[in-house]
Amino acid sequence: MNAVVAAVAIMLVLSLCRIHVVVALIIGAVAGGLIAGLPLEATIEAFNNGLGGGATVALSYATLGAFAVAIGKSGLAHALADKALALVGKQDEGKAVGGIRFLIVGLLLAIAISSQNILPIHIAFIPLVVPPLLYVMAKLNMDRRLVACVLTFGLITPYMFLPIGFGGIYLNEILLANVGENGVDASELNVMSAMALPALGMLCGLLVAVFFSYRGDRKYNMDTIEQTERVDIQYNGRTLSMAMIAIVTAFVVQLWLGSMILGALAGFVLFNVSGVVKWKEADDLFTEGMKMLAMIGFIMIAASGFAEVMRETGEIATLVESSVATIGDNKAMAAFLMLVVGLLITMGIGSSFSTIPIIAALYVPLALEMGFSPLAIVALVGTAGALGDAGSPASDSTLGPTAGLNVDGQHNHIWDTVVPTFLHYNLPLLGFGWLAAMVL
Repeated sequence: MNAVVAAVAIMLVLSLCRIHVVVALIIGAVAGGLIAGLPLEATIEAFNNGLGGGATVALSYATLGAFAVAIGKSGLAHALADKALALVGKQDEGKAVGGIRFLIVGLLLAIAISSQNILPIHIAFIPLVVPPLLYVMAKLNMDRRLVACVLTFGLITPYMFLPIGFGGIYLNEILLANVGENGVDASELNVMSAMALPALGMLCGLLVAVFFSYRGDRKYNMDTIEQTERVDIQYNGRTLSMAMIAIVTAFVVQLWLGSMILGALAGFVLFNVSGVVKWKEADDLFTEGMKMLAMIGFIMIAASGFAEVMRETGEIATLVESSVATIGDNKAMAAFLMLVVGLLITMGIGSSFSTIPIIAALYVPLALEMGFSPLAIVALVGTAGALGDAGSPASDSTLGPTAGLNVDGQHNHIWDTVVPTFLHYNLPLLGFGWLAAMVL
């Protein structure tokens, strides 16, 4: 059995059995290395060497977490929650519950999409915005699996379709650059045309989740929510204004210096200077923010070690070659198998951005040989990279929603985030990505 397939399967099975994702990643990586024939010492060394690859991401999330806690201290998120709660009160007088639900869903979707381009802070907004809304959502009997699907859509679709913010990195600096380096002239290609059909598949999955799968009621323990989130936060016009200024400052610094870490630190310092966060509270708040996203950081570090072991085995190339060798000149089957392999790799690594460089060197020459057009190759590689971002236990696109929705312990990462997003996004993305490869 191919070591990559075995390692990913072991990791997924352990995660589904409610083994912690970090433990599942470590066991999967070691098992994959041993199955590939690597000595235990070499497997451990490869895993350790890969850990550093996730350090920058982990530190970014830690500082963004501290910034998010500072924004929470300003009362911005609670002001939003209080407005929503007032609307829920009107619902008792005849206001439709469904309208308020769609208002919350639309708001979270807009913020999630904006977090990838307009204000590229990625998942840092989730532990800031979502927890204060849990009380409101529970009053409305909203299914948190719906919110998880909405947030994951907003975290993934913009970067795989819009070449702005994180999308500019994924589509231009990673996808087109790697496709170009492997024999395709990508200078004149319209990347949005190539990724339009896959993005449409994501939209279809979102609509199914919103209007069919999770439109019904789901009960949550209100006492637990009140104990964890209904904390009296004092806010006024000044604190809310400073929050907006700090957000803009963090955005500008991040674009100017190209560093999420420095952008978040600039925003946090501004809260200190303005007095919204008192100097004597700054250390505790910063530590609290780091703790909030610490689990995500550790999982991303472990995922980097897992990815390095998979590379060291050399069986990623073997997996691709053996898959394609079985179907000869059948373009339709070749496209499907390449997408499935991309799904397996990304689910194990947890990062679309890291998957593209691995598969492009293998996919592009193969796709050229089989007669795929340059636009179809871009769609094929781009979709293969994005597949698995939703539905991976180690992806920040699933870890982020869980971090916000599970603050009261009533939202399971695997069964309430990973499984729903896998079913609603990977399956349509697989179908629409295959269609794009065949028609472009």
